[in-house]
Amino acid sequence: MSLVADRMKLIDASGIRKVFDLAAKMKNPINLSIGQPDYDVPQAVKDAAIAAIGGGRNQYTQTQGIPELRQKLAAQLTEQFGVADPAVLVTSGVSGGLLLALMATVNPGDEVLIADPYFVMYKHLTNLVGGRPVFVDTYPDFRLTAARLAPHITSRTRVLLLNSPANPTGTVLSADEIDELLALAARHDLLVLTDEIYDGFCYDRPYCSAFGRYEKTVLLKGFSKTWGMTGWRLGWAAGPGEVIQAMTMLQQYSFVCAPSMVQWAGLAALDTDMTAAQDDFRGRRDMIYDALRGDFEVQKPGGAFYIFPKAPGGRAEEFVAEAIRRSVLIIPGNVFSERATHFRISYAASREALSRGTEILCQIAREMK
Repeated sequence: MSLVADRMKLIDASGIRKVFDLAAKMKNPINLSIGQPDYDVPQAVKDAAIAAIGGGRNQYTQTQGIPELRQKLAAQLTEQFGVADPAVLVTSGVSGGLLLALMATVNPGDEVLIADPYFVMYKHLTNLVGGRPVFVDTYPDFRLTAARLAPHITSRTRVLLLNSPANPTGTVLSADEIDELLALAARHDLLVLTDEIYDGFCYDRPYCSAFGRYEKTVLLKGFSKTWGMTGWRLGWAAGPGEVIQAMTMLQQYSFVCAPSMVQWAGLAALDTDMTAAQDDFRGRRDMIYDALRGDFEVQKPGGAFYIFPKAPGGRAEEFVAEAIRRSVLIIPGNVFSERATHFRISYAASREALSRGTEILCQIAREMK
């Protein structure tokens, strides 16, 4: 008898982590693989965490999070979206919130609609909780529209999972696109989970949230990307009280609570302006798109810090293998998709690394054509 549960057959090791581990073994690679900002946590946020530790705020907090942080987040939601007294849960990152949300809402056999390409966790966590991921092909422009979504809705459909700005494509949905998707969800009485961790990185249009536009929407946001706090594991969820209460109960028996000192640091983060860093990333977006568009079929990303070009001839695995052989670390597209034609670049790297990396990638593309 196997010591490992059958559910583990439904998931596999993250392709991103495989490249991350590979980078640790290589000497001076050009690492364009990992999705985390290359700037440090702001000093004011560090100071708040240090003060919390020094002040003895090192014990468990309430499962739902410290009242000061939840109240501030709720006030922010009321101001931005006009939602009165929203239910808020502080989570261990958006990933933790996503797991809790799926566990709380998806029954075995329920279908979860996911735009393809997708963030790697969506597929595996849906499988883990007994749901069935249903992929909505959005190639070649990566836009999830109501017209593309509608044919995939069945009597078993329970959840629509949104991600804007998106990983791995950088796609940012417009207000009209979001409203059409939510209207479709409302007609079929679907729950909407919206992952908006990259809300601070919108380059060409104002950030538009799905929250506050449809009452059966659970918002998942966090501190990892905007404030560079990837290792601090702090996120939050807001939505219908019934769902947030169920997620809170599950957190009692899993994560217990988000790290206490980090919650106090989150208060400081909310008061820390990151506009300069975000403007810098807009410049990097422009730089990498201009460098690639002559040699690749590529969409200009509207947000986040990823770009998702098509490999020459759609031979992504061959292309990525050659790039890694030349010490440029990128992620093959089949990590994020049911297709294996594209690859992901993270431009959360120095401009020097982006310049050297794209020069090598373009050279490989010319050789493969």
